[in-house]
Amino acid sequence: MRLFFTAWLVAGLAVAWHHEQAAALPLSTSSRWIVDEGGRRVKLACVNWPSHLEPMLAEGLSKRALADIAGDVSTMGFNCVRLTWPTFLVTNASYASLTVAESFRRLNLAASLAGVEANNPGIVTLKLVDAFRAVVHSLGAAGVMVILDNHVSKPRWCCDEDDGNGFFGDAYFDPEVWVDGLSKMAAMFAGEHNVVGMSLRNELRGPKQNTDDWYRYMQRGAEAVHAANPGVLVILSGLKFDNDLAFIRWRPAKLSFAQKVAFEVHWYSFSDPRQWDRGNTDQVCARIAASVQQRALYLLDRGWPVILSEFGVDNRGGNLGDNRYWGCVAAAAAGLDLDWALWTLQGSYYIRNGVEGYDETYGILDHEWQQPRNQTALRRIHALQQPFGGPGLAETTPYTVLFHPATGMCLVRRSLTQPQLELGQCNETEAWTYTPEHRLVLRDSSLTLCLRAVGAGEPVRLGLGRAGCAGELARWLRVSDSKLHLAVKVRSSFFRRDTLCLDVGADGRSVVTNECRCLSGSDGAGCDPEGQWFELVTSTRSPVIKSTLAQLLASTLRDWKTWLFTLL
Repeated sequence: MRLFFTAWLVAGLAVAWHHEQAAALPLSTSSRWIVDEGGRRVKLACVNWPSHLEPMLAEGLSKRALADIAGDVSTMGFNCVRLTWPTFLVTNASYASLTVAESFRRLNLAASLAGVEANNPGIVTLKLVDAFRAVVHSLGAAGVMVILDNHVSKPRWCCDEDDGNGFFGDAYFDPEVWVDGLSKMAAMFAGEHNVVGMSLRNELRGPKQNTDDWYRYMQRGAEAVHAANPGVLVILSGLKFDNDLAFIRWRPAKLSFAQKVAFEVHWYSFSDPRQWDRGNTDQVCARIAASVQQRALYLLDRGWPVILSEFGVDNRGGNLGDNRYWGCVAAAAAGLDLDWALWTLQGSYYIRNGVEGYDETYGILDHEWQQPRNQTALRRIHALQQPFGGPGLAETTPYTVLFHPATGMCLVRRSLTQPQLELGQCNETEAWTYTPEHRLVLRDSSLTLCLRAVGAGEPVRLGLGRAGCAGELARWLRVSDSKLHLAVKVRSSFFRRDTLCLDVGADGRSVVTNECRCLSGSDGAGCDPEGQWFELVTSTRSPVIKSTLAQLLASTLRDWKTWLFTLL
């Protein structure tokens, strides 16, 4: 069952790079960062795993053994699971008293129950809450941290405006019952070292939502969790389906404890309906990224951690809006070095909206939970799983990484003997400096080397010395609304100057310059700029240092041989 993971390792995605050193738990906060007991930054690179639907069992246990799924989460590079749960699991006796088998039988899920019996026989007779605990234990045994996310009150798919689970006072959302449920769950897992956080409520919404009740009950829920389990992070969500935390700007939350509080935000393409497939993609990205910054991510600058606790795409690859959105959200996640939780792990559900075996196209696993639904989509998140900086990670002075969000790769040099520039794994990048003169210079080189364009459709190269770093072909401007296009100005005639943008070649790996796409609103909805988007990410991790002199001599000798051959 692990063959597909082994294939990734053979392809060069070493597990050693996926994981930082084990965190010294419990976690706390230091300004905008989440840190371990030693004060070292811990980047939460999580995946969502639902357990809040009607069966109230973590999805997929009818397809695979629990230990195998937990192990695969770790192997894929995730250090954390956002594990969802319904309030009624611990507050409603009619649910809490059920065994797994009884829960599935009452829903007439005979096929799924048979699958659980075959793959996880020890789970079948457990009470639902004990089965939930078993999932947490298994993740802990695999070295995976857990955030317990109170997703709904009454178990069901989330979320609708009028599903009774949206806001305090809704049909199933009694604030007293909710606080009681949070307290019970927090106390239950007070001794579990890998339970590092509790998210108070998923996607508050609906006609009753208001800020006064948000402060009244969210602050009370936070205090209840901290009193029952002072070791966990307490994560507060916003309004409007967790898209809005702007009100905190004027009225901060008041809590009796400190260094244990974080906020969360959700960001999907459908958070902004129809914009991605109808507008100029670059302008849409700029507009929506600025909006998310103003509504939620501004809290980072005010010293609060903000977790992007849900984001993701249709992994079948055919959703135009999702495909365009991905480059934008990945650029923001890298540029801000966010903690995050991808939606989602499951390839299918026992039942969702009345449909047995419902297929989850946003799932990173396929319908049968056997292999990735889209290996390319999974591969491109690996760079986001690693921290670029933070407390305890100042391994060198800050430098720039050229991150390509559409692929999750970075600009690297191919090898010591082949100095061509191409896309590669981000842990292979060297340290670049983006100067006030808009030059991109290799910082740690014994020679002065700059990124330089050659012409339209031509691979970029390293310019040498003052001459190689001079002129418009080595001056890289951030020319678009999104600030993700890096461009040079090229004189094509006496009267005309063209703008060439850094781009990915037809082979999907080489780095070239081409005419810029989507810089103007007149380009309309038909243009796709994602291949030309590069985010300049600041990092303090140890970069690769390559023997520049050896590369330069080898390149020079090849040039001489070519010149002599042409001459003769």
